[in-house]
Amino acid sequence: MQQERKEIIVLSRNADGTLRIFGPNWMERHSHVHPITPLLVWVPFIAFLIWNSVAVLDYTWPEMALIGAVALFVWTFAEYVLHRWVFHFKPWNENSRKVSYLIHWVHHDAPADKTRLVMPPVAGIVLALILYGVFRLALGASLVQPFFAFFLIGYLAYDYTHYAVHHFRPRTFIGRHLKKHHMDHHYAFQESNWGVSSALWDHVFGTTSAKARARARRTGATGEGASLDTQSTA
Repeated sequence: MQQERKEIIVLSRNADGTLRIFGPNWMERHSHVHPITPLLVWVPFIAFLIWNSVAVLDYTWPEMALIGAVALFVWTFAEYVLHRWVFHFKPWNENSRKVSYLIHWVHHDAPADKTRLVMPPVAGIVLALILYGVFRLALGASLVQPFFAFFLIGYLAYDYTHYAVHHFRPRTFIGRHLKKHHMDHHYAFQESNWGVSSALWDHVFGTTSAKARARARRTGATGEGASLDTQSTA
C-alpha cells in the first residue's frame, strides 16, 4: 500500500534523502517545516491562555495543575486516535491515496527527513480550531482555556518526542523505550504502536508490537521489516 501511494505522488528523491512531492517550488518549500516552528506558533498562544486563566478567570495554581494533568491525559488518547485513524486512514481511491501520502505516508517513506517530522502550522491551526470548538462545547468558555493550554503542551511534547526518537540516541530508560516503540511502528509492524509520546493506549487496546509479534508467531506471518530500534543520526 505504501508503494502504491508513493508511485502516484513522489516526483523525485533528493540527494539528501528528502522527497519532492510538489511541482511548484513554493508549494514544495512550504511542505517542509523547521523543527522550531511549532514552538514559535504555539508557545505565545499557550502563554496567553495560561495568563488569562489565572489573571482574568481566577483559576488557582492547584486548579491549573489538576486541569493540566487531565488535559495531558486526554492528549495521549487524542494522539493515539489521530495517528491510528486519521494519519493512517484507509484510502478508497486514487485521490484519497494521494491525500494519505501527503499527510503522513511521506514520513514513512522518508523517516529521516528532519523537515517533515513536525506538523505544518496551517494543518496544525486548522486541527486546533476544530478541537478547540469541540472542547469549548464540552467544557464551556471558561474551563476550555486552561484545558486547551495544557492540551497544546501535550501536542508539543508529542511533536518533539517524535523528532527526538528519529534523530537522537536516548540515554534514559524512558527515552530508549519510546524510541524502540516508535521504530517498531516504522520498521516492524506499521499497524501497531500508535502512541508516540506515550505507549499507554497501545497497552490498553492491545496494539503493541509485542502483541503483533505474538500473533505473527502463531500465524507464521512477518512484520513489514526489521526493527531498527537503534537507528539514530546523532
